Amino acid sequence: MSEALADWVERSFGVRPADIAPFVRALTHSSHADGQHGDSYERLEFLGDRVLGLAMAEWLWETFPDEPEGLLSKRFNALVTGAVCADVARSIDAERHVRLGKQAQGDGAQHSDNVLGDVLEALLGAVYRTAGFDAARAAVRLLWADRLHAEARAPQHPKSALQEWAAANRRAVPAYAIVQRQGPGHAPRFTVRVSVGKDSVEAEGSSKQDAETSAARTLLEQLEEQAAANGAKKRRRP
Repeated sequence: MSEALADWVERSFGVRPADIAPFVRALTHSSHADGQHGDSYERLEFLGDRVLGLAMAEWLWETFPDEPEGLLSKRFNALVTGAVCADVARSIDAERHVRLGKQAQGDGAQHSDNVLGDVLEALLGAVYRTAGFDAARAAVRLLWADRLHAEARAPQHPKSALQEWAAANRRAVPAYAIVQRQGPGHAPRFTVRVSVGKDSVEAEGSSKQDAETSAARTLLEQLEEQAAANGAKKRRRP
């Protein structure tokens, strides 16, 4: 197992681990570790989150030298979300290697955005601890290579876009509320409602932030469609 796992780490992260133990820990959910946080990925995930943040910030700073801080922040926030980290984890087939307790595995936690996003960050933490920051930086650039230039312009986060639309159209500030939380702790589902005045929509997500983002995107699309329709009606009037 150790040799096969080391081969996978080398293929996925570009570094051959001299010590496989941190990578085993990075793939171990607390349900498998009997609640012992030192044996699960949680501490490495904490570290890897900061490693990813620094590596990504440096990369964006170098790649887009003419963009101000605000645009760099938009790019950064779009690239390091839990959902993106989970997609990166799926791209290297991390689901096959996650170690779960029987109940969590039965619940399909290995497919959860929350679990996979945390595992990916924990693995970056393991790379940093065993091979240093240069190796971790190279791993981030390898794994995110196709995503950095996915959008020519810095993406606008849906929550920020909705807030700006509301302000520009003299509407109420968007208000968010959790409608429901369900599912097991390792794979929760949140339902969130966002309202701008009398207009509101609900959306689901694997985290409160993801649900809010989805709701904001949907409501913004709805409001823009309404505004376009109203504008068309005015133009048709004699």
